[in-house]
Amino acid sequence: MTVSDLASAEWRKSSRSGATNDCVELVVGRSGAAVRDSKNAEYGHLAFADIEWSTFVDAVKGDLLAAR
Repeated sequence: MTVSDLASAEWRKSSRSGATNDCVELVVGRSGAAVRDSKNAEYGHLAFADIEWSTFVDAVKGDLLAAR
Protein backbone atom coordinates (compact mmCIF):
# COMPACT_ATOMS: atom_id res chain seq x y z
CA MET A 1 0.00 0.00 0.00
CA THR A 2 1.56 3.27 -1.05
CA VAL A 3 0.99 6.78 0.23
CA SER A 4 -0.58 7.66 -3.12
CA ASP A 5 -3.06 4.80 -2.63
CA LEU A 6 -4.12 6.42 0.64
CA ALA A 7 -4.40 9.98 -0.64
CA SER A 8 -7.97 9.50 -1.86
CA ALA A 9 -8.78 6.38 0.13
CA GLU A 10 -12.14 5.95 1.78
CA TRP A 11 -11.46 4.49 5.20
CA ARG A 12 -14.19 2.27 6.62
CA LYS A 13 -15.05 1.23 10.14
CA SER A 14 -16.48 -2.01 11.39
CA SER A 15 -20.25 -2.20 11.53
CA ARG A 16 -19.69 -3.23 15.17
CA SER A 17 -18.04 0.10 15.99
CA GLY A 18 -19.72 1.90 18.83
CA ALA A 19 -20.94 5.48 18.86
CA THR A 20 -17.75 6.45 20.70
CA ASN A 21 -15.67 5.77 17.59
CA ASP A 22 -13.52 3.22 19.43
CA CYS A 23 -12.30 0.92 16.70
CA VAL A 24 -9.87 0.60 13.86
CA GLU A 25 -10.47 1.77 10.32
CA LEU A 26 -9.45 -0.16 7.24
CA VAL A 27 -8.69 0.61 3.63
CA VAL A 28 -7.90 -2.07 1.07
CA GLY A 29 -6.06 -1.03 -2.06
CA ARG A 30 -4.57 -2.59 -5.17
CA SER A 31 -1.32 -3.51 -3.46
CA GLY A 32 -2.34 -4.20 0.14
CA ALA A 33 -4.22 -2.78 3.07
CA ALA A 34 -3.80 -0.25 5.85
CA VAL A 35 -5.32 0.13 9.31
CA ARG A 36 -5.46 3.06 11.71
CA ASP A 37 -7.00 3.97 15.06
CA SER A 38 -10.30 5.74 14.42
CA LYS A 39 -9.87 7.90 17.54
CA ASN A 40 -6.40 9.06 16.50
CA ALA A 41 -6.33 8.92 12.71
CA GLU A 42 -3.82 11.76 12.60
CA TYR A 43 -1.23 9.51 14.28
CA GLY A 44 -0.78 7.51 11.10
CA HIS A 45 -1.47 4.00 9.93
CA LEU A 46 0.04 0.55 9.55
CA ALA A 47 0.39 -0.61 5.96
CA PHE A 48 0.58 -4.21 4.78
CA ALA A 49 1.63 -5.61 1.43
CA ASP A 50 -0.96 -7.76 -0.34
CA ILE A 51 0.63 -11.06 0.70
CA GLU A 52 0.95 -9.93 4.32
CA TRP A 53 -2.68 -8.85 4.46
CA SER A 54 -3.89 -12.08 2.84
CA THR A 55 -1.87 -14.15 5.32
CA PHE A 56 -3.33 -12.20 8.25
CA VAL A 57 -6.92 -12.53 7.03
CA ASP A 58 -6.49 -16.26 6.38
CA ALA A 59 -5.06 -16.74 9.88
CA VAL A 60 -7.96 -14.87 11.50
CA LYS A 61 -10.50 -16.86 9.50
CA GLY A 62 -8.76 -20.08 10.51
CA ASP A 63 -8.84 -19.15 14.21
CA LEU A 64 -12.51 -18.20 13.97
CA LEU A 65 -13.39 -21.50 12.31
CA ALA A 66 -11.39 -23.46 14.89
CA ALA A 67 -13.23 -21.72 17.75
CA ARG A 68 -16.65 -22.88 16.57
